[in-house]
Amino acid sequence: MKVYCLVVGQLATNCYLAVGEKTRKAIIIDPGDDGGFIIQKILDLRLEPVSIVATHGHFDHVLAATELKLALSIPFFLHHKDEPILKRSQKTARYFTGLPADPPPKIDQFLEEGDCLEFGKEELFVIETPGHTPGGICLCDRKQILFSGDTIFADGQVGRTDFGGSQKELSFSIKDKLLVLPGVTIVYPGHGRQTTIGEEKENLLKSGLHGFLDRYP
Repeated sequence: MKVYCLVVGQLATNCYLAVGEKTRKAIIIDPGDDGGFIIQKILDLRLEPVSIVATHGHFDHVLAATELKLALSIPFFLHHKDEPILKRSQKTARYFTGLPADPPPKIDQFLEEGDCLEFGKEELFVIETPGHTPGGICLCDRKQILFSGDTIFADGQVGRTDFGGSQKELSFSIKDKLLVLPGVTIVYPGHGRQTTIGEEKENLLKSGLHGFLDRYP
């Protein structure tokens, strides 16, 4: 699998193109804005996108989803618990950015734990990781690649929970769903640089967030 990272929007969201190198089929993950830029990159790379996936419903991860869905005629996937957040994304985007935004896209399929997303010969599996939002998910392949959305970031940072999230759920998601993955797993977060599970285990200890995680057994 080849991964391309496109930094988009005012909040510098990482939109990822997960690509099967032999088939050129691709999944678009978290198209947070700049739909024209994403489409041009797809054309330049000669990709065949098959779906759009949002790791959660916050506006900075979905603003270009409607444009891409219409332009490319492909489905949009999200966890059902984040549908209310998605429905508010247009209004929320206008509040935080001061700019008009497209209406949110129709959800073609709700994702849940264990779902398999196929693109060519590649697969990504859904891991439910609530906490940052009620319906937050991560995507993981069998070869130790993880798209973590806003659940976990580089340098010992984790998702905020003050916009309708849950510290207890976030702690469980990180401890019991993500940090149990092999240390060599490459983490592609929703913002910032890529990292690894092993590196973030060490960073969480150094940053003092280990105590935060242990607070909710």
